[in-house]
Amino acid sequence: MKSNSWKTTLIGLSFFVAAVLGCSSTSRTANTSNASQPAVTPSASQPAVNPDIAGSYSVAGTNEDGSAYKGELQVIKHGDVYQFRWNAGKQYDGVGVESGNVIAVAFTEGTDGKGCGVVSYQVLADGALDGKWGYWGTDESGTEKAAPTGGSGLAGSYNTTGKNPNGSAYKGKLSITADSGGYKFAWDNGSSGFGIKQGNILTVGLGGSQCAFVAYEIKSGGMLDGIWGGYGSTKTGTEKATRK
Repeated sequence: MKSNSWKTTLIGLSFFVAAVLGCSSTSRTANTSNASQPAVTPSASQPAVNPDIAGSYSVAGTNEDGSAYKGELQVIKHGDVYQFRWNAGKQYDGVGVESGNVIAVAFTEGTDGKGCGVVSYQVLADGALDGKWGYWGTDESGTEKAAPTGGSGLAGSYNTTGKNPNGSAYKGKLSITADSGGYKFAWDNGSSGFGIKQGNILTVGLGGSQCAFVAYEIKSGGMLDGIWGGYGSTKTGTEKATRK
């Protein structure tokens, strides 16, 4: 692993980081090992205190085409968020936000994840979305709540309220449409994105087409059991990260 280099990069945070939301298909280098298919099904009951997942991990997973890979992962805590650094045939770097027993991550190829961010929503019983989001290079996280105003199921229109990492408040509107096995997101500030839903957790990537995303369930013993994908992909990859 290369030494940690977390760059402080505040990206104009007014209404949801004013960045283009989105993800792209990002394959890891394959090898001949096999990896089982995890099922991320976050529990509805969230612990009062999130576990600290910082540390070094061994990873094994499958790409979107089913090919297998192995590698190493370093998770580094930065205030309210985590930096994720992989060496899985190639170098990848990203940012994660933790909510209960789920951590959502956006990542990109390279030695830093500049330009990537992520939001993790919990889908509530009344259809509202309760979210936490973070951006690479910024130690603080933001929050967003989205109240449905029309539509069917998850797809529909929402009014949003939230707080930026600097504590300033914002309001806006959000539209979600089902697409390619996931969901497209469009905010009224011109931002757009793509997310996937597992159980009652909805993970959306931030930062444009270069950023992919992964949603991990934190298992007992600290193992991370994840599903990952890219913008508009009809298939997903899997990853298990075991603490060393």
